[in-house]
Amino acid sequence: MLQVEGLSKKYGKLTAVDELSFKVDEGAIFGFIGPNGAGKTTTFKILATLLRPSSGKAWIDGEEVISDPRRIRQLVGYMPDFFGVYDDLKVDEYLDFYGASYGIPSARRKKTIDELLELVDLSHKREAYVDSLSRGMKQRLCLTRCLIHDPRLLILDEPASGLDPRARLEVKEILKELKSMGKTIIVSSHILSEMAEICTHMGIIEAGQMVVSGTVEEIMQRTREGQSLEIKVMEKTAEAEAVLRDEMNMNVLNTADRILELPFSGDEQEMNRILTALMQAEIPVVSFSLSRSKLEDVFMQITRGVVQ
Repeated sequence: MLQVEGLSKKYGKLTAVDELSFKVDEGAIFGFIGPNGAGKTTTFKILATLLRPSSGKAWIDGEEVISDPRRIRQLVGYMPDFFGVYDDLKVDEYLDFYGASYGIPSARRKKTIDELLELVDLSHKREAYVDSLSRGMKQRLCLTRCLIHDPRLLILDEPASGLDPRARLEVKEILKELKSMGKTIIVSSHILSEMAEICTHMGIIEAGQMVVSGTVEEIMQRTREGQSLEIKVMEKTAEAEAVLRDEMNMNVLNTADRILELPFSGDEQEMNRILTALMQAEIPVVSFSLSRSKLEDVFMQITRGVVQ
């Protein structure tokens, strides 16, 4: 669906995007992650035909972005990080205006607006003035605007920025629903844990370059920390450490708050052997689970150049 090759954007001596290459398959939700100033918004503006690249190319559904901007705008729904709304319009008037701008016939616009308002749970606000909406509702309205012409690719720049937990959850559920409808989505965000829940693939960008991309699991596996085994005991922490160290020949990294943490790369049978040894030593185990590196930790490692 989206192919980017050697994309660059320079402003004098400043390079905002530097030989960026990546691809997004049809039907995927691609998380575009990076620190402020990494080049995410600049890349999105190029893909949305709002900026011309200094060099490189990008294709959306086989169409080169800079060759036919009008065609690309029919394929793309772009939601900027700072969305603009017309406060003195009602919700349905706002959407009708954009539908007309895309040349959608009046009868079809009404049906489309009804369906989209239902999708984002704003049907009860169709007669409300945009100025009266909460920030979360305005965010959902802006997303609705991006869908009015039924684009194949959605480019969403920080769609959950500044929202409370409930509103972020609503946006996340809408994105999942859009994926089920066959939309391809590329979305930037700093809420990394939520990105891991909804994205099929991710790319981490730093200083205008793609540092790593792939599925969430593939990115997690590239960290040095890998996974660890966390065992919480009710008591006998020292005895549990001795069993793990002496009988199981394992290195315990931490024993704070009756939780023993140790690096682990074994299988389920190995886990069963460890748990059996603790039980035979009459150590009361409260919890026993694998813990993978948090995505935030992975992000910090990758953007510091720790991953090899």
